Amino acid sequence: MELANRLNRITEPQTIKMAKLGRELRARGINIVDLSLGEPDFATPKHICDAAVTAMAEGFTKYPPVAGYPDLLKAISDKLKRDNHLDYSTEEIIVSTGAKQSLANAVLSIVNPGDEVIIPTPYWVTYGAQVMLAEGEVKFIHCDIDSDYKLTPEKLEAAITPKTKLFMYSSPCNPTGSVYSKKELQGLAEVFKKYPNIFIVSDEIYEYINYVGNHESIAQFPELRDRVIVVNGMSKGFAMTGWRLGYMAAPKVITRACEKLQGQVTSGANSIAQRAAIAALTGSLDDTHKMKEAFRQRRDFIIPALREMKGVKVNVPDGAFYAFPDISSFFGKTDGTTTIKNDQDMAMYLLHEGHISTVAGSAFNDSNCIRISFANSMDNIKEAMERMCKTLGKLK
Repeated sequence: MELANRLNRITEPQTIKMAKLGRELRARGINIVDLSLGEPDFATPKHICDAAVTAMAEGFTKYPPVAGYPDLLKAISDKLKRDNHLDYSTEEIIVSTGAKQSLANAVLSIVNPGDEVIIPTPYWVTYGAQVMLAEGEVKFIHCDIDSDYKLTPEKLEAAITPKTKLFMYSSPCNPTGSVYSKKELQGLAEVFKKYPNIFIVSDEIYEYINYVGNHESIAQFPELRDRVIVVNGMSKGFAMTGWRLGYMAAPKVITRACEKLQGQVTSGANSIAQRAAIAALTGSLDDTHKMKEAFRQRRDFIIPALREMKGVKVNVPDGAFYAFPDISSFFGKTDGTTTIKNDQDMAMYLLHEGHISTVAGSAFNDSNCIRISFANSMDNIKEAMERMCKTLGKLK
């Protein structure tokens, strides 16, 4: 039996693979500290859960509109105005089964075979895979730790060709935690103004987990408004990963194209999750702010702890809940049994020798690094850092 060739263009996400390996070791009785998955370790706030229960009691158990319930679209429109000073009508918004589907909808609605898509790296693993499924050509731009993993206008302009159709990025960034300032986005916007045929996907799913001030969106620049696709969702800021609800704000031509596509794939997103999302977006953000402060405390512990480890180089993440240390100084070193040749060897060494689950940086297109999630308890993070320091100390 022969399967579709498109499956050969993609692989299983390393984030999911490492979490799976960790679960297998735990099932064998090994105490693994999981720092691999990007999932808040907090419960969904009670008022959001209560709204879901009420929705079921009120009969919101039928097929919802493909684009989303009108009052949810209004809540998203109001949120964008309140928090981001962005004006989007309800016709310029579509709700999907997670931000990942919103991204896929955008890519599949824009990219034709052979179109180039520029992605600064390190990047979230799914961007490239979605472009490949659309038969587009991925053009990665490497950004290193010395530039805080951020793209410069000069690098952006040098990468643009007549075939460039789309640019995709995230801020705050997964996996680096880097956050673009308004000034930095303005610099990129000045480049895009010269190329009116390039669409821009701005992944803002970590918007509320920002340690340096107000969130800035590239959609704020009027000259780009008609070709920016803002993607966001409920997973990270509201601890609603399992609810699977994301959304997109974009020009009407894009949202209607995505509605057409989504209507043939999943139809409308889960009706109960949509009602819960209304409560999240219109209610108090106190729980969200408390969660962010807990992440900040963990960050403020984990970064100094990593910097104390000889051979580890790490930047300070300004958002999200990841550290992305450069561990390339260990390549070629050995504990007498295992030799570390690359980042994947390091991730497996930390898993089997230190019993810490991380993700190899090559999954995010930077093979000098590993990704460490601090979406875990402080006690577990402290234990993990002690184990990591001891484990790395064995390499000579």
